Order: sequence, then C-alpha cells, then structure tokens
Amino acid sequence: MLFRNATEGTVARARRVGRSAFSAADGRLPASEAGRALLRKAFPDHWSFLLGEIALYSLLVLVLTGVYLTLFFEPSMAHRTYDGAYGPLRGLSMSGAYASTLRISFEVRGGLLIRQIHHWAALVFVSALGVHLLRVFFTGAFRRPREVNWMVGVTLFMLAMLEGFAGYSLPDDLLSGTGLRTANTIVLSLPLVGTYLSYFIWGGSYPGHILLSRLYTVHILLVPGLLLALIGLHLLLVVYLKHTHWPARGRTNRNAVGQPMFPQFTAKSSGLFFMVFAVLTLLGGLAQINPVWAYGPYLTDTVSTDAQPDWYVGFLEGALRLMPAWETNVAGHTLMWNVLLPAIVLPGILFMLLYAYPFFERWVTGDLMEHHLCDRPRNVPTRTALGVAALVWYAVLLAAGGNDVIATLFRVSVETLTWIFRVLFVLGPVLAFLLTKRICLALQDRERQLLLEGRETGYVLQNVYGGLRETQEPVPTTERYRMLARDIPQPLPHPGARAPRLDRLRAALSAWYFRDRVELPVTAEQRRQIGETVASPKVSAGAERNG
Repeated sequence: MLFRNATEGTVARARRVGRSAFSAADGRLPASEAGRALLRKAFPDHWSFLLGEIALYSLLVLVLTGVYLTLFFEPSMAHRTYDGAYGPLRGLSMSGAYASTLRISFEVRGGLLIRQIHHWAALVFVSALGVHLLRVFFTGAFRRPREVNWMVGVTLFMLAMLEGFAGYSLPDDLLSGTGLRTANTIVLSLPLVGTYLSYFIWGGSYPGHILLSRLYTVHILLVPGLLLALIGLHLLLVVYLKHTHWPARGRTNRNAVGQPMFPQFTAKSSGLFFMVFAVLTLLGGLAQINPVWAYGPYLTDTVSTDAQPDWYVGFLEGALRLMPAWETNVAGHTLMWNVLLPAIVLPGILFMLLYAYPFFERWVTGDLMEHHLCDRPRNVPTRTALGVAALVWYAVLLAAGGNDVIATLFRVSVETLTWIFRVLFVLGPVLAFLLTKRICLALQDRERQLLLEGRETGYVLQNVYGGLRETQEPVPTTERYRMLARDIPQPLPHPGARAPRLDRLRAALSAWYFRDRVELPVTAEQRRQIGETVASPKVSAGAERNG
C-alpha cells in the first residue's frame, strides 16, 4: 500500500509538471495547434514509403555509433611504432589514425562491433537513400509541388557519398590510402587550379600531414550538420506538402489518405527503427567488413591488391578504368582527359541531370498542375526506360571498377574485359531503354486484355456437343480501378514548320515521351470518375502555397 501511494503521488506530480510545462510553452508558441495537426497527419501505409524511414534510422544509428567512436579515434598522421594488442603488426611504423583504429578494434570493449555497425549503417544509409530516390523517380513523385524536395533528396545523396568517402578514408590503412591517392589525382586533373587546390587540401605535397584532421572535421561536424539540416527541411516539406499515394478508391489528387501519426504510424515506425537497429547489429557482429588490420598501414609507394571502394563511389573507379589514356599539352599545361572526364565531368553531368529532370519533364509536358497520385511505372514507359537505362549504365561502371578482380577470377585478359565494358557502356543503356519500354507497353496491353476478356479461372467447361472452353471472370473492382486511374499527358501538338526551333524541339520531345501508349477500354462513367480522381486540386486564394 505504501509503495502504491508513493507511485501514485509521483505520477500525479509528473502530470502536474507536464501540464505546467505544456501551458507555458503553449502560451509562447503554437504548441497545441501544431501538436494537434501533427498527431493527426496522415502518413502513407504502402511498404515503398518506408525506404526513406530506413535511411533516416540508419543515419540515427550512424550518429549513435559515431559518437562512441569519436571518443577513441585519433585523427593524426604523425607516425609512431605500434606496440598494441595485434601481434602481426607490432613494431611497424604507422600513423596515429591507423594505430587508434587498431586500438578500437582490438582493445576497446565493444569497439570492433561498434565500428562494424557504423560501417554497415553507412552502406545501408546510402543504399536506402538511393533506392528512395529511385522510388520517387519511377512513381513521378518529384512533380509539382515537390520539385524542391527532389532537389533536397539529390543533395542529400551527394552529401551521403561525401560523408561515406570521408569516413572510409579516416583509418589510414593501405586500402583507404589508395583511395585518397586516387582523390589527389582527381583534384590535380582540374585545369589551372588543380595544383593549388591539391596543396590547399593536403597542406602541401601529397600525402601531407593535415588531411586526416580536416577529413575528421568534415566527417563528424560539417557534413553531418548539413545532413541533419536538409533532413529536417525534407521532413518539413513532407508534412507541409503531404505525401503521394497510389491510385485506389477514395484516393485522388485532392486528398491525402493514410494512417494518423499517433498511435498507428508511431507504433509502426518505432518497430521499424528497432528492426533496422537489430539487423545492423547482427551484420556488425556476424559479417566482417573493412578489416583494416589485414591491409596494413598506408605507404605511398605501396598499392593494396584487389582494392575496391564502397559501392556508391565504385562507378567512379570503373569510369577511370574504362577511359583511354588521353592527355593534351596546352601552353605547358597538361590536360588529363583520362581523369578529368570520368571523375569530374561525368559525375557533374549526372547530378546536373538529376537536379534538372523535374523541370525538364514539366517543360516537355507543359503540365503545371499539382500531382499527388503516384504513377505506375508501366504507364510512363519512356521515363521508366530512362531510369532503367541509367541503372544499367551505373551497373556497367560498377562492374568495370573490379575488372582486375573479375579477370583474375574468370581467367580472362584485363584488356579484353575492359573493351567489353566499353562496348557495354555505350550499348547497354540503349538496349535496356528499348527493352524496358517494350516491357512496359506489353504490360499495358496485358491489362487491356484483362479488362476486355477477364481473368482466367483455371476451370474448363465442356458443352453438350463436346466442345471445351476456358472460363474467365471479370477483373475485381479494386484492381480495375487501379488499372484505369492513370494520368498520362497527351503529346503537345506540333506548332508548325515556321515555329521557333525550341517550340518544335519541345513538341518532338513530347511526342517521343508520350506517343507510345496502349489505350484502355473505359465507359463514359468510368472516364468521368477517372477525370475526377486525377483532377488538379482547386487552388484558392488561401491555397496558393505552391504557385
């Protein structure tokens, strides 16, 4: 009885303190209005929308494990003789960074587990972020009013790559040192300013003595701050603009259907966080990654065998290996095309295209309305084919980054393999584009057939004359609605031969984008319902938030 009374008194006091604190905050900030709106906000319930949450929770694991690692890591390039617990390297000269990494791995309690969880979380974070961007691209969720959020996501992906490379380089082992040597060569390839920029970053001639301390600051302070700020902006825009959703009954361009934040989404999202944390912990404990003790300390005259970077920068390695050895001497300056083009120009063009794509598609379609319904990839075959072509292009470069390992494994010539990858670099995306577009159109045609003839039941009937026929049943209403509720722009009319060249180019691109389609059989009533579903939200004076 005594303990129960004490507990009830503590709970009562906690409630009074909570009410007082909330009243104080509500008197100075719009706490009640914001809290009520946030708690009742509709969140999507489709599994594909959880990809962004996996990225977010992986970042949270990165922060937690990274804070622990910073307590023991020493970002020093000053050399010393190793006398730690790992016997095979005892007595070797190495940097303070590498020695502290060995200490974390073999002497700090739980250090190796935390370090491996940190590395796996980095890979999962960049992977989930990349797949999340692909989901947004293939479903058209980058269209108005979410162009800014798309640009924020692309910037997050760039920063995640930079953050991963900085963390990958900090141990100063032979593998990461090889990557830093490649980075130095890339910086030196910049015309006119490359030498000066290299001296500034490395603090003198390579390898310098201050790079790791600068990378450490970038890795634990600068880039994480930018990541957290952009993620906050991204989440704010998601709350403000609402989420997209897949076509279904009751879901239109004018509403946001989903589960409320509390308690449904909160419980589901909390469970996902613990699942992500558990999987990363299992990977960190059971799957070895980046065993720096096996590579040894970095020496400028030594290169690690089978050196492979993490996957998100592997395409740069492949591009460097496929580029012919082209150089040009101009007024005493050497232009290193074999490094400049694949390592600077190519990724620069890639990210410029990613930033510009929402505005390019809007210009091609002339579509200025808001879109809150997701596109099914098959219904926009040209966009889907472009995305798959880009993935094939990336996969070719990623595989080319390991051409020496593949050549050794399959006992083929590295030169032959390099030429095969060069041909695939040009032809692979083209073939992928054509094949993907035909598959999308075939899927549309299949849906037309289902709508006209119905779905096969697997039963066969025999009539009185002995004839056999297969029975079919109509497509279920929910599936029929999902097939028909699509919003594909019509190609722009041709402006005529005397129109400005830019207008003619726009009309040609619009025809190329949206000419190929399979028309589905719809009744007048179904066409009216589809029109109501995909109609643009009514814009009033108080709703001009995205104009």
